[in-house]
Amino acid sequence: MKIHILGIGGTFMGGLAAIARQLGHDVSGSDQKMYPPMSTQLEAMAIPVHEGYETTPLLNNPDLVLVGNVMTRGKEAVEYMLNQGLDYESGPAWLGQEVLKKKQVYSVAGTHGKTTTASMLAWILSDQGIDPGFLIGGVSPHFDSSARLTDSEHFVIEADEYDSAFFDKRAKFVHYHSDVLILNNLEYDHADIYPDLTAIQKQFHHLIRTVPGNGEIIVNADDPHLKTVLDMGCWTDLVSFGSGPHADFWVMPLGDNPSHFSIQNSTDQLAEVRWNVSGKHNQFNALAAILASTRAGVSIAAAADSLCRYENVKRRMELVGESQGVRVFDDFAHHPTAIETTLSGRRPYVHGRLIAVVEPRSNSMRAGVHARQLPKSLSAADQAFVMVYPDMQWDELVLEKLKQKATIVDSVEALVAQISDLVQSGDEVICMSNGSFENAPRRIADAISQRSLTGTGQA
Repeated sequence: MKIHILGIGGTFMGGLAAIARQLGHDVSGSDQKMYPPMSTQLEAMAIPVHEGYETTPLLNNPDLVLVGNVMTRGKEAVEYMLNQGLDYESGPAWLGQEVLKKKQVYSVAGTHGKTTTASMLAWILSDQGIDPGFLIGGVSPHFDSSARLTDSEHFVIEADEYDSAFFDKRAKFVHYHSDVLILNNLEYDHADIYPDLTAIQKQFHHLIRTVPGNGEIIVNADDPHLKTVLDMGCWTDLVSFGSGPHADFWVMPLGDNPSHFSIQNSTDQLAEVRWNVSGKHNQFNALAAILASTRAGVSIAAAADSLCRYENVKRRMELVGESQGVRVFDDFAHHPTAIETTLSGRRPYVHGRLIAVVEPRSNSMRAGVHARQLPKSLSAADQAFVMVYPDMQWDELVLEKLKQKATIVDSVEALVAQISDLVQSGDEVICMSNGSFENAPRRIADAISQRSLTGTGQA
């Protein structure tokens, strides 16, 4: 079957392309712009990509068009697809029907940590010889691509609450036939499609309605917004995780090393994890992944042992450069809570100054929905820079408050120049965006490596 994917450059649709190719389909795609890691992944699979949304790649009449949620009415390719009566479907619906309904599905949902938790779970199952299929919104060092299909009955998927397509406004995750569901956390996000938190909670309630009674829901007991969702109705056994005995299982730090912790229940210490991943939030992600893996027959101790060898996915505190005592990281954090958690999680490791760099890239951020929370989210940083583009039109009061905590810049060129002039040996720079950020992290790292540093940060 000839399948053309509109919006193939996104992590989900690009992963879908990989799975469709493994199923033996002739796959091609279109997108406006392509960036690593998806561009390189598609190149490695020899999947042709047309740049732009013109009708050209549809002229050979594909058997099926898979439509990403980036596509809207009015785009040339969409109008041609509809006018010509081409068969089309949303990516999530196609995946659910063609792949997931035949699998034991482990879905990871929540505002934060989906990619990391899903990659942890996929790694645990793989390391324990189970060889799961997966579709993850990032590239893990443990695997060749962000998605794969295997003969195993087990499949791990990052379950996103964003809508499925312009013709299917249901959340993606209701299509996934989840058997084991992780609920990490829940906050207000995606302001472009959901008016408030209650609307998102309703979508999570719809997701819970799809989980069978003989499945399992693994839920963060520390999150009150998830409790509200569960109070709307739940027909599946619950297992809770959290920070203390109010949960069925919890994490406990061991000593002063934030990378060493134990897994506890009401009677025992069940396992220890010693790894190179920072942050309490990642300890929660780890515990959720460990608990989910037990449904595949993996013991808690064995899962914890696998995580001791875990390497985080790209763009999750990815070290992109280290020169003259300065380290530069690239991170996907884009919601104020994720930004605050990333910075506070890294703080104990930094010997010099912690310098935060934020590009408000998500639709919610650019619309100013979370702008008032940004100053607080940057509190763990010694210095901060925030990109504010002219078209964002943030409230002047918000900008004035932000200026008390951060330097506002309007171009990556200015950002690179200011940071490379500022840094000293021992400093760490964390760049946070859910977009390409014009390759800012690597450009900053390159600029630092090309100059001499003194103790004052002056060349």
